[in-house]
Amino acid sequence: MIGLLSFPVFATHQTLTHEYKLENGLKLIVKEDHRSPIASVQVWYKVGGSYEPNGISGISHALEHMMFRGTTKYPDGELTRLIAINGGDQNAFTAPDFTAYHQELSIDQIPLCLELEADRMVNLALTDAAFEQEIKVVREERRLSYDDNPDHLTYERMNAAAFLSSPYHQPNIGWMHDLEAMTAADIRSWYQKWYGPNNATVVIVGDVNPDKMATLVKEHFGSLKAITLKNLKPRPEVASLGMRQVQVEILASVPRLWMSYNVPSLLTATDPNEPYALLTLLMALDGGNSTRFSKNLIRGKEIATNIISSYSPFERHETLLFFSGIPTGTHTIAELEEAFLQEIAHLQNELLSPEELDRVKTNAIAQHIFTHDAMSDQAIMLGMMESLGLGWQLAETYPDYIQKVSAEDVQKVAKKYLTPQRYTRVELIPLKSGT
Repeated sequence: MIGLLSFPVFATHQTLTHEYKLENGLKLIVKEDHRSPIASVQVWYKVGGSYEPNGISGISHALEHMMFRGTTKYPDGELTRLIAINGGDQNAFTAPDFTAYHQELSIDQIPLCLELEADRMVNLALTDAAFEQEIKVVREERRLSYDDNPDHLTYERMNAAAFLSSPYHQPNIGWMHDLEAMTAADIRSWYQKWYGPNNATVVIVGDVNPDKMATLVKEHFGSLKAITLKNLKPRPEVASLGMRQVQVEILASVPRLWMSYNVPSLLTATDPNEPYALLTLLMALDGGNSTRFSKNLIRGKEIATNIISSYSPFERHETLLFFSGIPTGTHTIAELEEAFLQEIAHLQNELLSPEELDRVKTNAIAQHIFTHDAMSDQAIMLGMMESLGLGWQLAETYPDYIQKVSAEDVQKVAKKYLTPQRYTRVELIPLKSGT
């Protein structure tokens, strides 16, 4: 009989998070949140776009679609129908480093949810006919989300240029030629390779009793057999030999500049404090209306009409810190780029004042707390940390690391990483219809 191993309770902010592990390798994380008689139930698999070799890009996302097409016990459409008639909501998402399936529902429907998830973990039908239907949906999603979207297509080309040997080079949704060549046999092989209890984490956040959830999870998942998992070959990014430039000339209404820098994640940094300093740096530049990009480039110089930026330290491989902007009608892409570079230079040459640093860190921590207040978002944070191998505990202690960042830390990473050697410049040049 497959047993259940229990781990110590981790208490924080009047909530309790509990960890259990089945003997077949399945991990369960339960977080109590008794504000409402509902729960978020999620199943996370340690596989995504960054696991895919050349030739089958997008297969993790295609398999995510197929997970809703039925099992031998529950035919196509039955899973969706059962969750819906019982008042629940469900969806899924595929990221470069993981795939997650989530339901939000009343606590009395958790047994049904777990039964359905355990069933499709090992009993997916994966018929040729269902695949032929669903892969058309995936290809159309690719067309609408990327091929016909100038910003997304340019972002995709930026990643392809910034990452040469890293698996982040290829898009998570897959290249169209790979989607056109994909077969049901490919999907079946990928499913058998990665979908099993010892490659999955169940996360439950809500008005629940943790031990009762552990008993339920054991009841539904405990008899499933572990799969054989092989270690992935390392695929680090090769050292950059200089600035990279790409021009994307497509139908678009306005030009846009993308500026990205190759930077470490928590899993690739030699100094574990650097990712938090990079996040604080980005928040100083573009963390709200009072930060530098908004204050100086949008309102002050009125050189940009729109700026977006991003950096996540939660990645398996080296990642990107990037920002992107659209120049106003009276300014050029070159002028916008120079304005961005000037803001970077200020961070490299001048320390953040104590007042600005405190404001930035407070804003970063507040965003983390408010963004992850919903049960589903709490579960996502726990599942993401655990799936990456960082440990779910980081979801609870993450703000403490931000609080420790100093002005000197921010200046140090600005000088070290925001350099021409690490810079990828991508310009969207609009073409008019008929050009």
